[in-house]
Amino acid sequence: MSKLFVLYQINLTDTVSGGIPIEEAQEITLSYWELAFKGGWIMVPIILLSIIAVYIFVERFFVIRKASVEDLQFMNRIKDFIHDGKIESALTLCQSTDKPVSRMIEKGIQRIGRPLSDINAAIENIGKLEIYKLEKGLPTLATVAGAAPMIGFLGTVIGMIIAFYDMANAGSNIDVSTLSNGIYTALITTVAGLIVGIIAYFAYNILVSKVEKVVFKLEANTTEFMDLLNEPVK
Repeated sequence: MSKLFVLYQINLTDTVSGGIPIEEAQEITLSYWELAFKGGWIMVPIILLSIIAVYIFVERFFVIRKASVEDLQFMNRIKDFIHDGKIESALTLCQSTDKPVSRMIEKGIQRIGRPLSDINAAIENIGKLEIYKLEKGLPTLATVAGAAPMIGFLGTVIGMIIAFYDMANAGSNIDVSTLSNGIYTALITTVAGLIVGIIAYFAYNILVSKVEKVVFKLEANTTEFMDLLNEPVK
């Protein structure tokens, strides 16, 4: 996979009597790195953005997945503790569970005895903080999705300027090889920027959808906890 493109150069020679041409094919290969270098210095920020996007996606993916794993027995044990009046046991359970929902319920338990509106407001504040933690890095990923194609287009403009500059200096001796540097910069940076931007865009939307699922679970558990506090005392 080190060779990306294979080019063939055809030379026609009259080596056979009667002027019959013979085709000689010369194989020219370009590796990924060689192709990237031909994109010029503009490839440096594009490559850096791709590394940032991959790091944010992988790191956030595992953090969000960990937060989305639901302990089915957690809320049942909280209910049992509160029904039995074991508030300290409920707090200990929340503190020993490293989940956003446990920190929200913990804040609600600490407010038991106050008006329900105060309890709900305290839980919502902790919920906003937990969601902010989950969304850490997502704005940067969205920026990469928009910035990478723009930087690629900037490389296209720079490449065309180089091509026209070389064309002007060549005068009447215009050769394809003279324009190759500008054309490489123009095409390669555009492709690289679009690839990074598209990947970052899909990665961003995948993470956003996962965060929304976590938010839905948090809201469901919060509602269940508030309903528990609203139950009539037997």
